[in-house]
Amino acid sequence: MAKINIQFTLFSAFYSPLISTMSGGFLEAEGLESEWSVAPPGVSAITALERGSAHVVQSALSHGFTALNNGRENTTKHFAQINEMDGFFIAARENDPSFKWEKLEGAEVVLFDAGQPLAMFKYACHKAGIDFKKIKAINPGNAKAIDQAFREGQGQYVQQQGPFPQQLEADGLGYVVAQVGPKIGLCGFSSLAATPEWLDTDMAQAFMRAYRKTRQYMNDTPAAEIAKAEKVYFPDIDEAVLTACIDTYQNLGCWTPHVEITEEAFNATLDIYEYNGLIRVRHPYKKVCAPPPGNNGS
Repeated sequence: MAKINIQFTLFSAFYSPLISTMSGGFLEAEGLESEWSVAPPGVSAITALERGSAHVVQSALSHGFTALNNGRENTTKHFAQINEMDGFFIAARENDPSFKWEKLEGAEVVLFDAGQPLAMFKYACHKAGIDFKKIKAINPGNAKAIDQAFREGQGQYVQQQGPFPQQLEADGLGYVVAQVGPKIGLCGFSSLAATPEWLDTDMAQAFMRAYRKTRQYMNDTPAAEIAKAEKVYFPDIDEAVLTACIDTYQNLGCWTPHVEITEEAFNATLDIYEYNGLIRVRHPYKKVCAPPPGNNGS
């Protein structure tokens, strides 16, 4: 079988549509043997594409803005969506069924300190009508450091992707009180990226056939079945916790069956980055995105 190298920027159950291409056997059915990795902290997975060490990566449209902001053309293209909504949760130390976003003002919140997670969170605060500057942010580092900091007693609230907050609940250390995605709505949150040269290959066609089938699987298959197959990728997460997390994401609607990055989702992401002052101009769709290989479904 041909080997396909896949790299993740962040690794969580939120990216199950890509994880399940492997765990569900869809890549193997197309004659592809997968090898996967996670980008080192502070390094974009796009770098792996540029160095030739990955064929396809989990990324975000916002990475496509970076070169354009600096007057350069993108060397890679975002060709399919993974999530059409933010997948972060807010967890609290105490169970709070009546939680309102206003409670974050004046509170200590363990957060990502930069990049898309912070930009999206600030925009969600804006949509919720609260002042982000009134939040006492604690920024310990990457996802692992954030989880460890909250577990060690830092913060009243924490921003995390699943299944980490669900594991906090299972361990009796926190309670999910809010989801960021519904505050923001549809957007191009995470995507698949590759070089234009690779997108023209037979491997890209095979990958895309597998990915289309996987997206249907993500919506048609019980969460418990998906979680059982994925469990090997999450050795430190209880299978029941992983099941609950996947079920939540299925109900959130972030894993829509279509694979295309829509202009509506792209423009919503531009809105978010414009609000945060992270783009100077609204970049054209075709400067960042390309159609999926075999867009006729072949």
